[in-house]
Amino acid sequence: MAPPGSPDLEKDVDHIQSFAVQTQPDHGQAQRAARTATDHYSVFTKPEKRWIVFLISLAGFFSPLSANIYFPALNYLARDLHVSLELINLTVTAYLVCQGIVPSLVGDTADMIGRRPVFIGIFTVYLAANVGLALQDSYPALLVLRILQSSGSSGTIALAISVVADLVPPHERGRYVGAALMGPNTAPSLGPVLGGILAEKASWRWIFWFLGILSSICLALLVVCLPETARKLVGNGSIPPTGLNRTVVFCMSKQPTASHVMPEHINPSFRFPNPFSSLRIVFHKDTALVLVANAMFYTNYSCMQASLSPLLMKIYGLNALEAGLRYLPYGIACAVASFLVGKVMDHDYRVTAAIVGFDIDKSRGDDLAKFPIEKARLRSIWYFVTISTACTIGYGWALQARTVCLQPDHSLSKHAVD
Repeated sequence: MAPPGSPDLEKDVDHIQSFAVQTQPDHGQAQRAARTATDHYSVFTKPEKRWIVFLISLAGFFSPLSANIYFPALNYLARDLHVSLELINLTVTAYLVCQGIVPSLVGDTADMIGRRPVFIGIFTVYLAANVGLALQDSYPALLVLRILQSSGSSGTIALAISVVADLVPPHERGRYVGAALMGPNTAPSLGPVLGGILAEKASWRWIFWFLGILSSICLALLVVCLPETARKLVGNGSIPPTGLNRTVVFCMSKQPTASHVMPEHINPSFRFPNPFSSLRIVFHKDTALVLVANAMFYTNYSCMQASLSPLLMKIYGLNALEAGLRYLPYGIACAVASFLVGKVMDHDYRVTAAIVGFDIDKSRGDDLAKFPIEKARLRSIWYFVTISTACTIGYGWALQARTVCLQPDHSLSKHAVD
């Protein structure tokens, strides 16, 4: 499965052929309606698309949240489990390793059996892992359950991008991708704040109870409301799914009956997922270019996220909770940027299409084999690289020169408590 945002992912999705709907000659009206449905890229309405994107954004919120909410509890865990901090840090490493491996397995499985069953399956694992983490009292259990927790949440972002590609044609995909990534982009900033409050005011166990409660609500929403979108199974949404791929909320009155569906799309073949199949994409020139560009931004993002709290505590003498609160502006900026950059992506797509003389098919979607998608997606990257570089340099200089006074007035806090 192609990584999120890669041109190959968009090309693979848009190469899928539409499915023919066969009807009897005396059902001319039904035949014309079915033909109209299959002529559109997706039969889901705009409100339905927005609701689905909200659900997958909420699901993607948990992977980075689980990673970052854990950090304030490290010292408490080491104390209560009677192990060294180095061993506790090993659970962080294990979580991150799984975070890198699991998406390739989850994505390959979702391509075979559908998005909906995989979402439900991994969230069930995630919920069970959180309950186990809240109840465990030994280091081996902590390590194993953190691996399970990562396995249950790490594939949600890749699945979210796949669902957007299922639903939305390339010319308007940017804004939906931005909306789908609002959850994952804001979670790293909220995690340290929530983790610090729960670990300090309640117990480190409440971190996992909190995640368990939230994930159970999300799982219930997915079970009841999330429809199947995998184009291999339901085409543009006009083919009714079967079994676990069906949902109780989205009625199928707009879809043809099951007798019109080709058998190979009802019972897809299953094979053991191959985590190495996605590595082939690295050797595609267009995808490699996107991966390098994304790696530059993500490296900068990760370094600033990891260094902000300890630097503020060292330079300005903030405590863990006060330093954690300084992540909130970062999270707000990430949420706003996800929305705005999505619109920029759609604008760049239209501009590139006009430059090369490409006619955008707003109904059925475009054939990306005939369109320079990598140029469209990277058209504005130089502006973002310039802004990111200038802000990173300014951030480092401001910390070194101590140009901003962040020293808290603890006397005010004491009077407020009194």
